[in-house]
Amino acid sequence: MPTEPTVQTVTGPLPTAELGQTLMHEHVFVLNADVQQNYPEEWGSEDDRVADAVEKLTKLASVGVRTIVDPTVIGLGRYIPRIQRIAEQVDLAIVVATGCYTYDDVPFFFHYRGPALNAAVGAEVPDPMVDMFVGDIENGIAGTGVRAAFLKCAIDHQGLTPGVERVMRAVAKAHRATGAPITVHTHPTSQQGLAVKKVLDDEGVDPRRVVLGHSGDTTDVDHLSELAEAGFILGMDRFGINLETTFEARADTLVEMCRRGYAEQMVLSQDASCYIDWLAPGVMDLLPQWRYTHIHEEVLPYLRDHGVTDDQIETMLVTNPRRYFENVGTY
Repeated sequence: MPTEPTVQTVTGPLPTAELGQTLMHEHVFVLNADVQQNYPEEWGSEDDRVADAVEKLTKLASVGVRTIVDPTVIGLGRYIPRIQRIAEQVDLAIVVATGCYTYDDVPFFFHYRGPALNAAVGAEVPDPMVDMFVGDIENGIAGTGVRAAFLKCAIDHQGLTPGVERVMRAVAKAHRATGAPITVHTHPTSQQGLAVKKVLDDEGVDPRRVVLGHSGDTTDVDHLSELAEAGFILGMDRFGINLETTFEARADTLVEMCRRGYAEQMVLSQDASCYIDWLAPGVMDLLPQWRYTHIHEEVLPYLRDHGVTDDQIETMLVTNPRRYFENVGTY
């Protein structure tokens, strides 16, 4: 008999049929690990931070969300033991990632390892990132037993720098070795999704296995339609971050994409966190809608009022995330 498909979560494998409503790009914490380790007074009480996260995620679960997908990787302060403490106390599945987050260069750890040595040794040197990412997926992260379920990399307005391309190719190779899907932080206003397509096409990655994160940062629906037609899943995943845009602009872009028939190629989220140390105290007050429950409390009613159907919402919140994690082992 065929086995029931599952996805790895912080508390173990979960049948994909039980993922339920899934927010596809939410962090628990986003931290600068070196700063936090050396200036712990900024972080404060570990127990208080954990308790605050449990409270916020419990509130999220109360609106009907069953799963969050957390793309916190190297460069964003991933620390799985802390997430384990939280996951044990909330009625919410947390799916974690492996990969590397950079907009330009690779971390110094990788500068003189792998392909950086090709010229010196006169041969192609494998990238250690690939084995690291594969190990997180197949064996677990840092001895915790928690296995990553997807891969994460990034490209921003700086474009396809050598460092960004190296990480992206390492992620692609780990994807092909494991079947784990990919999420890419992108900068859609400079159409960096096209650069992602070029590299991943070259690496033989099926775009249907890839979420182009932050696609909702642009209102260029023709560009988004082009990416959807290429097969990518579009992450409409920054609802509430309205510094350079508006609530209506984000929501209306989603409405138009649904009207054009692309609900089956979009996923929803807010890119929120319980705590992000990138922001000085008080900055969050400028973004009152940037919270875990914004989609359910404000976005979904707006979508329904503007013609998006309940079936389309179910597709974006339930069906598409489930398909993303089920379609494993295609290579």
